[in-house]
Amino acid sequence: MAKVIHYYRTVWISDVHLGFKDCKADYLLQFLASIRCDKLILAGDIIDFWAIKRQPYWPASHMQVVQQLLEMAKQGTQIIYVPGNHDAAIRQLGQPELNLTEIHHQYCHTSISGETVLVVHGDEFDAMVCYSKLTSFIGDISYDLLLFLNRQLYRLRKRFGFRYWSLAGYIKQRIPKAAVAIARYRQAAFDLARRRGVDMIVCGHIHHPEVVKEQGIVYANLGDWVENCTALVEELDGNIKLIRSTEMQQQVAVVNDKEDSHCAA
Repeated sequence: MAKVIHYYRTVWISDVHLGFKDCKADYLLQFLASIRCDKLILAGDIIDFWAIKRQPYWPASHMQVVQQLLEMAKQGTQIIYVPGNHDAAIRQLGQPELNLTEIHHQYCHTSISGETVLVVHGDEFDAMVCYSKLTSFIGDISYDLLLFLNRQLYRLRKRFGFRYWSLAGYIKQRIPKAAVAIARYRQAAFDLARRRGVDMIVCGHIHHPEVVKEQGIVYANLGDWVENCTALVEELDGNIKLIRSTEMQQQVAVVNDKEDSHCAA
């Protein structure tokens, strides 16, 4: 059977966390092999230097992701890199060090329909990250326990032929404090979009994929490739949607131009 290739104008991904043991590099490789796009926007935390410093980890699949991205660039895909907090060191690199890749602190994309889309990683919305690296580091350690449980369940389900399902995402959605934090983060993103006068803001950072439209502005969180395996895509006709890519590609949410809406993965 011939492999199905999906053609997109633009693809956004974030929070891949290469170098971290819970990165779902295999699913990302499958996704990248199944697409062709004019522009690929990497919205931060693609490489997890924090995790690598804490415990060096770089399997073959993680290097294959880097090689695949470089190959896409060689084939004509424009690659935009907006570093996050876990790969902040990339911000100090010049263009020659990252061959065939543009580096931006923030990036403004224009959709095929003329809408302005602001792309940021999103760590600028998180006071814990901005003002206390120690508190953020402690938070990451407690998060590791949840990901450990997620990893064990993933292996068990894979052994018995079940599709990937995120225990970590399921639990996070049911913690009241997490819901409050996500809402505050979303509001901070909306506030920035209004100040900048853009039609849409795209970010990652909190590993919570969703598309929300409020008072004419669209907020899209890209999710991640640790828990959710999600990406945002702009189709050739201008339709923008959030998709999940594990064993099979699934549509999660579509940007609705007509009314306020909220759809979480």
